Amino acid sequence: MRGGVAGGVKSIDTVSFQDAGLPILRNRCAMYRQASFYASQWPKSTDVSKDGDVFAFLLPPIDPAKGRTVLGAGDFVAALSVRPEVQALQTYLASGDWVTVRCGLGGFATANKGLNKDVVTDPIQKLSVDALQAPDSTFRFDGSDLMPAAVGAGSFWTGMLDWINGRSTASVTARINASWPAAA
Repeated sequence: MRGGVAGGVKSIDTVSFQDAGLPILRNRCAMYRQASFYASQWPKSTDVSKDGDVFAFLLPPIDPAKGRTVLGAGDFVAALSVRPEVQALQTYLASGDWVTVRCGLGGFATANKGLNKDVVTDPIQKLSVDALQAPDSTFRFDGSDLMPAAVGAGSFWTGMLDWINGRSTASVTARINASWPAAA
């Protein structure tokens, strides 16, 4: 494996993220940095566990005295009305009852300490919940998630692919910087 991905660095723009981790199963890659939701991308026969075919681990903190930074994304509930039933739904969606039901369905992790952890059966989901709920963890959003959509899902995304394919760092960063909305 050259460049850490299936087919070398330039394959980043031609290999889907779903397929990019599969060389691990063929001992052609040792590690694939991806979000916890990637666990659902492994073939059904894959043993995802500490002693199995694949598993996950948390990167060590840069400074253990400052705790661990947990990188992730988030879902937000926004109300467009102050009606009592809308507020009741918001309260429910912030409750331990709701996150227990949602986590019980799989593919979801939460920092909500009202979660009944007994419903969390997936080992990577357990690792994620524990990381999010650890007292020394600080949650941070992925940088591209914090960018305006025109940048994070637009010029930054296409710019990184251009950079992978040989465009100069200066031209790529100039185009990304120029795409920021004036109000951002």
